[in-house]
Amino acid sequence: MASGTSRDVLGRGLAVLGQAIREQPRIFAVAVTGSVLFGVMVVASAFVVGRVVGDVVVPSIETGSVAMGALTLAATALFAISVLRVVGIFGRRLGAGYMQFRLQADYRRRVTRRYLELPLSWHHRNATGTLLSNANSDVEAAWHPIAPLPFAVGTLVMLVGAVAALFVTDWALALVGLAVFPGLFALNVAYSRRMAPRQARAQRLRAEVSGIAHESFDGALVVKTMGREAQETARFADRAGQLRDALISVGRLRGVFDPMLETLPGLGTLAVLVVGAFRLRQGAISVAELVSVAFLFTVLAFPVRAIGWVLAELPRSVAGWDRVRRVLDATGEMPYGDTRLDPASAAPATLTFADINFAYEPAEAHLPGAEVLGEVGFTVPAGKTVALVGPTGSGKSTVAALAVRLVDPRSGTVGIDGVDVRELAADSLAATAALVAQVPFVFDDTVRANVSLDRPGIGDEAVWAALRLAEADGFVAALPDGLDTMVGERGTSLSGGQRQRLTLARALAGRPRLLVLDDATSAVDPRVEAAILAGLRSSGNGGPGASILVVAYRRATIALADEVIYLERGRVVARGTHPTLLATVPGYADLVTAYEQAEVDHDRQRTYDEVTPLTSGLEVDR
Repeated sequence: MASGTSRDVLGRGLAVLGQAIREQPRIFAVAVTGSVLFGVMVVASAFVVGRVVGDVVVPSIETGSVAMGALTLAATALFAISVLRVVGIFGRRLGAGYMQFRLQADYRRRVTRRYLELPLSWHHRNATGTLLSNANSDVEAAWHPIAPLPFAVGTLVMLVGAVAALFVTDWALALVGLAVFPGLFALNVAYSRRMAPRQARAQRLRAEVSGIAHESFDGALVVKTMGREAQETARFADRAGQLRDALISVGRLRGVFDPMLETLPGLGTLAVLVVGAFRLRQGAISVAELVSVAFLFTVLAFPVRAIGWVLAELPRSVAGWDRVRRVLDATGEMPYGDTRLDPASAAPATLTFADINFAYEPAEAHLPGAEVLGEVGFTVPAGKTVALVGPTGSGKSTVAALAVRLVDPRSGTVGIDGVDVRELAADSLAATAALVAQVPFVFDDTVRANVSLDRPGIGDEAVWAALRLAEADGFVAALPDGLDTMVGERGTSLSGGQRQRLTLARALAGRPRLLVLDDATSAVDPRVEAAILAGLRSSGNGGPGASILVVAYRRATIALADEVIYLERGRVVARGTHPTLLATVPGYADLVTAYEQAEVDHDRQRTYDEVTPLTSGLEVDR
């Protein structure tokens, strides 16, 4: 069973290497040419050294004088061979390195491009750590054997040349070579088979140690407030200890095989000298030929190791390639159309939901997806504000995602200005509609970069205009460097409300005609939130006013809406103005009242606990 598995890994690994050669044939040819040149020069140097000993050194010892012509010729030959070996090494290493790094860069781009093509539902089924590993360490692992591959190919050519040279020189010495070379190969194969699972386990444990460390650091607030420092340290120490033991196992195996791999060519050289001395006495070979063969054995040990390096890396390469192909072969991308809305129009857009049904894809393909939305239909008229209200799990965030086409409905149509969003070009949809998500994300960059995102036409004036509309210009102006202030990873130097206002300004800077707010002001003071929404309704970032779809919880926010859509279990239960629903829909009245009481309790608690979170991660507005 084990041997079958090894053969399977070998076959799949060679297929991966074949894929690399097909994608980069010219660069591979350059690298192999350099490697073959190096190998040929190694074999040639052995015979030149033999001739130098036989034709220059031995006669000089016998006669007591040096033949300068022969010495000059020998030195010139050795110098030329050395130059050609350097050229071969340069071509091999440059070609192999260029090929490896080019493949890695190309596949990182392919994986990243595929991530952006796949729908949000696919990302929900895959952990962030796995996706990062696919684009980084898995790509590196897949193409790691490329570095020694040209050397290994050149080594094969060199070995064939060496064996042929041995037979031309003397059949008895050739038999010694035929015994030593297969032994080297067998030893390399045995070494690779035993090393591969150890390396795979060490690689897996490296990922686990990194994952535990990242999780502990990212959850430092929870770890410290729950008093779990000792337990987390012990968990990390346990996995780090396993990694230590795995690496020791790798080192122990290398310590056993490395001396054997170094000793075998030495034993071959000794055997050549013994057999060669006997053949020399018989007159079958000359001193020059004996020296050439002995020297050849001493220089072949290291190149032969290149084949072992490739074999040892194949299991890791296959594992990385399988994980990369899983991403590249994933299905479910969301193709865009080529319809474009009027780019010159500044009028608010009309958003329409018609008979929308939606279910997220299950984690396992054979299981049915749970329905999230059923027969949902409503309209956000141009220039109006519509509030989505409903209990947790009623589908509000899904509606927000559908509005900007993060996901597509199972059936029904989402339209902007009468055009199905699936028919819109990607850039036209992005320029028309903007989503401010429930959890604000801030890049580790300046305020300016976070708002503008390097989009064309968004200069400092547009950034300040968006900040004013988001009620964020005051705190930004008070920052040490204003727009040039670095906000830290995920905006750790800002409060929760400041991060929300910054991400709102980012959306407004693009002057969207449709704004979707998914509980995007929950950490903002209610008075500030009311000012933001009032400004959006009246000005629309300097225009006639954007259409707004807002997922709302606070009574003050809901009261600003022209219409309220009340959802329960993925269906529209009622719609109308806030006072009407409050008076006629008991479930709506109970929910809004509960939200209002929670807000009162929150404000009361904040009175006693007024803090400014710089690095604590607490979501409290300044």
